[in-house]
Amino acid sequence: MNIKELELEAAKARLATWKLIYQAQNGHTGSDLSCADILVALYFRILNQTPETFKSPNSDHYIQSKGHAVEILYTVLAQRGYFPKNELNSYSTFNSPYIGHPTNYINGIELNTGSLGHGLGLSVGMALASKLDHLDNHIYTLMGDGEQAEGSVWEAAMAAGNYNLDNLTAIIDYNRLQISGPTTQVMNSESLADKYTAFGFEVVQIDGNNMSELVSALETPNSKNKPKLILANTIKGAGISFAENKANWHHKIPTSAEYQQGIQELEATIGGLEHE
Repeated sequence: MNIKELELEAAKARLATWKLIYQAQNGHTGSDLSCADILVALYFRILNQTPETFKSPNSDHYIQSKGHAVEILYTVLAQRGYFPKNELNSYSTFNSPYIGHPTNYINGIELNTGSLGHGLGLSVGMALASKLDHLDNHIYTLMGDGEQAEGSVWEAAMAAGNYNLDNLTAIIDYNRLQISGPTTQVMNSESLADKYTAFGFEVVQIDGNNMSELVSALETPNSKNKPKLILANTIKGAGISFAENKANWHHKIPTSAEYQQGIQELEATIGGLEHE
């Protein structure tokens, strides 16, 4: 897909996710919307992986460490053809496999995540295993910025640099807000760029809601012997005006009036992209 097609796919993913959350009356709305562009870029442009080959050891691998943003992950996987879209009608209902955090019962999801601080460590292990097995693949993981308060993140970062894992790309959804407020007030982890650089990462800072910048950062090969960190500056709640940059939209469910307004805004965005 080209950039315009990816932007349209991301807008459609936001709309489908907004509908999914309202239907289920459950979800992490702001977190989903902030990383929609990242997931669309990965699944529709970057990952050497298909619904049929994602379990192959030669395929690229993606681990969603910020597992609470599962609604957008389900939506993008459905749009990419990993499972029928209508299966998501059961999301967050009794006995549904589509639960509130990623589970590997779902085609396209490799590991159960959601307990924050584990995705980078899992990805480091996978990247190291690929090196030992001489596999030509790449490992990607998406973390939240609030998640950087977890000590296990920094053990994993140290290991990634130590083992020269240039087949690893970590992405931080850097929206500067978590469930209880601004990340700098809850647990200040700054400067993330300096910290990851000190652990041996090549750090790239981009606008994480800009598809051109995302694709460029993801398609640029890692420097030899260096894992990459993409510090993706995003807007929590991106795409819906009244949800943007609001900490209370981390886990907020829209009212009926908010839902209709969100639908109108997202449909307008889609219409604009379709007529460019």
